[in-house]
Amino acid sequence: MFTLTNTCSSTKARSGYLTTDHGIIETPIFMPVGTLATVKAVSQQQLKEQIKAQIILGNTYHLYLRPGCDIMTKAGGLHKFMNWDRPILTDSGGYQIFSLSDIRKLEEEGAHFKSHIDGSKHLFTPENVVETQRILGSDIMMILDECPPYPSDYEYAKNSMHLTHRWAKRGRKHFLETEPKYGHKQFQFGIIQGGTYEDLRIESTKYMTDLDFEGLAIGGLSVGEPTDLMYEMTDINTNYMPAEKARYLMGVGTPANLIESVARGVDMFDCVMPTRNARNGMIFTRHGKVNIRNAKWKDHHEVLDADFPSDLANTYTMSYVHHLIKANEIFGLTLASLHNLTFYLWLMEQIRKHIKNDTFAEWYPKMVKQVDQKI
Repeated sequence: MFTLTNTCSSTKARSGYLTTDHGIIETPIFMPVGTLATVKAVSQQQLKEQIKAQIILGNTYHLYLRPGCDIMTKAGGLHKFMNWDRPILTDSGGYQIFSLSDIRKLEEEGAHFKSHIDGSKHLFTPENVVETQRILGSDIMMILDECPPYPSDYEYAKNSMHLTHRWAKRGRKHFLETEPKYGHKQFQFGIIQGGTYEDLRIESTKYMTDLDFEGLAIGGLSVGEPTDLMYEMTDINTNYMPAEKARYLMGVGTPANLIESVARGVDMFDCVMPTRNARNGMIFTRHGKVNIRNAKWKDHHEVLDADFPSDLANTYTMSYVHHLIKANEIFGLTLASLHNLTFYLWLMEQIRKHIKNDTFAEWYPKMVKQVDQKI
């Protein structure tokens, strides 16, 4: 599934590609989040033509609750349902269940939870999460895991990790014993846990590697821990992750986070930040971060960046975009979302280029400072 093509001579950065039946994905890659079968405020055509998304993410928890497995089966899977013919990764819902800590209960069997929509009771097991993702038909499915909170004491993190390991073994077995429903291959990724404890992170990486998933994800980070600690744990994980498998850091992050994590050997990312922050007026650019709601943009009658390929950056004045966002106009939310996603995918393209040319080590520290500054 994964082919490694280039490595950086003085960092752990690497590039390659993932081969799926719905297309080839160049790595490092960022996956726009389409939780409910839509990337908020943008169309599938815009994802392809402007943003140049190679793969998007859907969520098993949300799609299981709404529209549900019956509708998804009748539609012929998620690709047909949303008219998207490129790869899709589906998260198992473990993180969403973690976020519902007051209305869920974890047992050996699986995770009992109440719907955030109507309060109805449900059970996710390692096996039925595979079945649901068979119905969704994603190209890459994730295992059911427990995402422990930060901070967690050592015993909690250890017990949680071992529960995830037992679930992973059951989920892998069920995956290998079942078949895809729509005639295309599906792959399964394991999720490494262990909190912020080095020995647990190493143990979990080795355990997940031994289960021989098609790829491995680093889970349980970006949940409130300091950024430096996230980088430290990521670095530890990638030291022990097999070079021939794709490495996915879940739920991360800012442009600076992506660059720093690529330097630590990560191949894949997802995060709601580019679209969520866009709706709140945060614009990410190659020159830094812009809060378009700030009063200083009210009378700024120039474009943001005439050389950047997005309408927000090169067509409309900052005064106009400021007005749209302040007035909560849908067009403003779309412009900002399109721009941020275009920027994230542009950044990934630049990263791949510098890895290929072996200029990444020199380029990335300056770029981290540049994209992280406020304009």
